[in-house]
Amino acid sequence: MMPDFLIIGGQKCGTTSLYQYLIQHPQILPAAQKEVHFFDLNFSQGIEWYQQQFPLPTSEQQLTGESSPYYFFHPCVPQRVYQLFPNIKLIVLLREPVARAWSHYHHEVRLGFESFSFDEAIAQEAERLNGETEKLLADETYYSFNHQHYSYLSRGIYIKQLETWMDLFPKKQFLVIKSENFYTNPGKTLDQVFEFLELPAYQLDHYSKYNVGDYPPLTEATQRYLSDYFQLHNRKLQEYLGMTFFPH
Repeated sequence: MMPDFLIIGGQKCGTTSLYQYLIQHPQILPAAQKEVHFFDLNFSQGIEWYQQQFPLPTSEQQLTGESSPYYFFHPCVPQRVYQLFPNIKLIVLLREPVARAWSHYHHEVRLGFESFSFDEAIAQEAERLNGETEKLLADETYYSFNHQHYSYLSRGIYIKQLETWMDLFPKKQFLVIKSENFYTNPGKTLDQVFEFLELPAYQLDHYSKYNVGDYPPLTEATQRYLSDYFQLHNRKLQEYLGMTFFPH
């Protein structure tokens, strides 16, 4: 079986919770794991390996898919997906980028991958990522730890990533969801996703939160600096999609 949909990102935007809710629908079959990471980290395994990550359907009405949030940011993934599945449905969650970066940072600290303070980490990001995108594009076997883990600000420039995807796929194959709306009303968001996937509505008894971090608020100075940093990118995103996302 091959995937009918992909949740492509973004990271720390609610992808784990959304996927866990989706696979409770009686017509959605889960992949072997939520994050298969085929198109970014396991592409050399080949399409037969990928096919083995999905269950065999027992009826034509069943769908399957996976959620690997690095797909949205990895520069090689859009073309790889398009070559193999040009008609696939793509689900994107976008969280206010300052909050996303702060959550991402604490995620890396918990994993033991980050030793800098947050202010140091964002100051070092450009140097850490220098040349990594070019290396990934030049060599499909290249893996960049820094690109995957230290991309706190870069992953929040959603317009750049969306344009790369939408240059290949028509907009009708995307469902773009505001993470804040999903957090506030997961049932309503699920209705949108099931409609997008052309499945009958299905409501859960309870919406547990998955992969939630606990950390202090940002300092006012850093919050203000990052809000200014993302302001133009956010405005371009809103104009591109015709949706209101984040406050200017």
